[in-house]
Amino acid sequence: MLRAVCASANPHKVAEMFDLMGGVVDLQPRPAALADVVEDADTLVGNARLKAVAVCTATGLPALADDTGLEVDALNGAPGVRTARFAGGQATDADNRSKMLRELAGKTRSCRFRTVALLRFPDGREIIAEGVCEGSLAEIEMGERGFGYDPLFIPRDGDGRTFAQMSIEEKHVLSHRGKAFRALAKKLDELMRNESPTA
Repeated sequence: MLRAVCASANPHKVAEMFDLMGGVVDLQPRPAALADVVEDADTLVGNARLKAVAVCTATGLPALADDTGLEVDALNGAPGVRTARFAGGQATDADNRSKMLRELAGKTRSCRFRTVALLRFPDGREIIAEGVCEGSLAEIEMGERGFGYDPLFIPRDGDGRTFAQMSIEEKHVLSHRGKAFRALAKKLDELMRNESPTA
C-alpha cells in the first residue's frame, strides 16, 4: 500500500479523506509544524496542487490533497474557489451559510459541489480526479452533521435531506468528495498495476 501524507489542515476534510482512502493508501497526518498554505490559485486544481507540493516538499513522501468549490447558478458560479472564504478571509462556516442564504433570497437555488483530488509524488508526477454532485440549497439550515455548507446542500440524487441530515456513509455515496476520491483510488490502482512509483 502506498504511504502518503494528508495535505489538508481542515480536520473535517481530514476525517473524510481517511474514511475514503484508508483502505487504498496508508495515509499519514499532515505535519503539525508545517505552516498553513496560502490557497491563492484561481482554480481548484491549482489550490490542491499548492497544498500537495508544500507537504510533498516538507516530507519527501507523496501528498494527497483536495480542494472543493460550491458553484451556485444564481451567483454565476460563485463562490467557486472562494467557497471557504465566501463571507471573508476569517469567515466561519456559519458566516458563509448566513451570507449564502441572504444572497439567494428570492433566487433560484440550483448548484453543485465540485471536488478535485490530487496525489502528488516527490518526482513531480500527479494523479488528478474530479467529483461533482448536483443539487440545490435549502432555504433554512437542516441537520447537525457535516461541516461547511452541508446543512444547506440537498443532493439531487438523494431523498430530499441535506448532507448534514445524512450519516457519513450515506454522504460518501453521493458526495463530490466521495466521487473524487473513488476516482482517484481507481487511477492509483491502475498506476500501481503498471509500475511501482517510488517515494
